[in-house]
Amino acid sequence: MGTETVRAQATDEVTERRREQRGWYFYDWACSVYSTSVLTVFLGPYLTSVAKHAADADGFVHPLGIPVRAGSFFAYAVSASVILSIFVMPMAGAAADRTGRKKPLLALCAYLGATATTGMFFLDGDRYLLGGLLLIVANASVAVSMVLYNSYLPQIAPPEERDAVSSRGWAFGYAAGSLMLVVNLVLYSAHDSFGVSESTAVRVCLASAGIWWGAFTLVPLKRLRDRPTASAGQASGHGWRQLAATVRDMRGKPLTLAFLFAYLVYNDGIQTVISQASVYGSEELGLSQSTLIVAVLLVQVLAVGGALGMGRLARTYGAKRTILGSLVAWTVTLGAGYFLPAGAPVWFFVLAAGIGLVLGGSQALSRSLFSHLVPTGKEAEYFSAYEMSDRGMSWLGPLLFGLTYQLTGSYRDAIISLVAFFVIGFVLLARVPVRQAVHDAGNPVPDRI
Repeated sequence: MGTETVRAQATDEVTERRREQRGWYFYDWACSVYSTSVLTVFLGPYLTSVAKHAADADGFVHPLGIPVRAGSFFAYAVSASVILSIFVMPMAGAAADRTGRKKPLLALCAYLGATATTGMFFLDGDRYLLGGLLLIVANASVAVSMVLYNSYLPQIAPPEERDAVSSRGWAFGYAAGSLMLVVNLVLYSAHDSFGVSESTAVRVCLASAGIWWGAFTLVPLKRLRDRPTASAGQASGHGWRQLAATVRDMRGKPLTLAFLFAYLVYNDGIQTVISQASVYGSEELGLSQSTLIVAVLLVQVLAVGGALGMGRLARTYGAKRTILGSLVAWTVTLGAGYFLPAGAPVWFFVLAAGIGLVLGGSQALSRSLFSHLVPTGKEAEYFSAYEMSDRGMSWLGPLLFGLTYQLTGSYRDAIISLVAFFVIGFVLLARVPVRQAVHDAGNPVPDRI
């Protein structure tokens, strides 16, 4: 009877863990539509066109009295949103670990971002400042929410399951992005048949991402559960003190810091490609919005298979080697992008296919690899540092992209400048002994990592 009871409890634990994992996947499903439809496809070209409409005779807008080339405004707004995230994410992570209540904070961030995204429906005429403000709020919100979301991974998946669980989460996100892009493509391409203008169709696509984000966030909020922490119930209001303590703690784990630094560098390049690819396609290559939607849809579809496929490769070759291979592919793909001929959609689709095959896997495996480097009980705090490397420090790439364009007037020069992030990131990651890093974090070392 005792043995049967133990088996029943073990079965119940597995069932509950699987249920929680499925709920966890759905936040990727919810918020990835923002990253795909808004940040990657529609907002960059549309906000750039709005800024150009508001520009002076020399092609400059003047937010806060600062002269900014209209073509650089979107990139600068992305950088500003990331800088704001840097100040908010550490406090959110510390508060989550201190109170053990991640779900209320996740809900706050998700619905603030969803509301800002839905508000993009009102972005028309010359309201480029409104567009910049909504972008900053939405982008900062999704970054902070991902701190809380990612910090669940070590709690809902044992070490041997994390590569697969993380990869499935990314696959869910890309599947959702693909589905919404199909709807967006139908609306945008046939906007006359629906009786709306092209501008209105774009604004509906932007707003629909916010509605999707808010609606599907209900699933993880229902299934995920908060867990008490050793520090739960302690006095609040010391987020920055807690961050300082976390940084001091991480200094005692230099290999974890070394991984974060490498990730900061190569992920900055990934995030910049995601946010600026549509601007490059529309402004430099002269491609239509419909072509860009199809290209990003191709990225999303292939990223689902890429994330799952690279997860399987990691079981054979280890996460580190698989990520290093993806960085080589990123470098080759981005270098090829510099030579793409203008007005040639087929070659842009080939480039999109290359990006899709490595995009999901490089991100998913980085997340699962880092989860092995996190001490138990400090998940949200450490993942706030990770998210600062993921989104919170990804302002250098957009800033470099924007500055390069402002100085040269060439988006080709801007896109090729990003190769440095992948080359340097490869060198830094190759130098990290990840097995020793896992051991130093006090975690069991998987057979293959």
